[in-house]
Formats: sequence, structure tokens, C-alpha cells
Amino acid sequence: MKPQRPRTLPAEIRQEIKQGRQAKGWSQLELGQKIRLAQRHISGIETGKIVPRYDTLLEILRVLDRDLVMVPRELLPLVQATVRDYRNRKAHDQTEERPLYADTDEEDAS
Repeated sequence: MKPQRPRTLPAEIRQEIKQGRQAKGWSQLELGQKIRLAQRHISGIETGKIVPRYDTLLEILRVLDRDLVMVPRELLPLVQATVRDYRNRKAHDQTEERPLYADTDEEDAS
């Protein structure tokens, strides 16, 4: 039995590609030029009409300063929470590091 290719990339990956491209201020054409793909191919990937080969996906993510990481499923919620926290801090221009165990306002008051 021959394994089937997925019919589309998961929406989360497609959205990450699009957001990463837009964060760099690149058009689909510019992203395509960096990895030697046509603009219509980038569009097809972002809309889910084209499923890229694995090496193509890795190349797209590499130029967008992203990476694929294999994580044990039980750790996935922790990784997702960490990414969410990073994005929230970056969105609010809070780039300084926070201590792992932050002081609470109650401790400051005493």
C-alpha cells in the first residue's frame, strides 16, 4: 500500500507562513524569489491548494526564521503556551527577559 500525501497543509502552518512573510514585509513574489518558486506556487501553498514537498517546506520556513520541531504530544500545550507568550510580549513591545518566577504585587506591598 502506497502512503498518501496530505491534501493540504494544516491551517496553522499555512497561517504561520503567511504571517512570517508579512512580518518581513515580503510579497509572495519576493518570498518565491528567495527560494526559487513562482509567486503562484507560494499563493497555492498559503491557500492550501498546493502541498509542498518536505524540503520545500523546510526552505520556506528557514527563510522566514522559523523551524519545524518534533515535540512529544504531552509537551505540546506547554510549547504552544510558550509561543503564545512570546508573541504577546513581542506584540506589546516587551522584549526584555522576564524572570521565571516573577514577584507578585503582594510581595512588593509588604
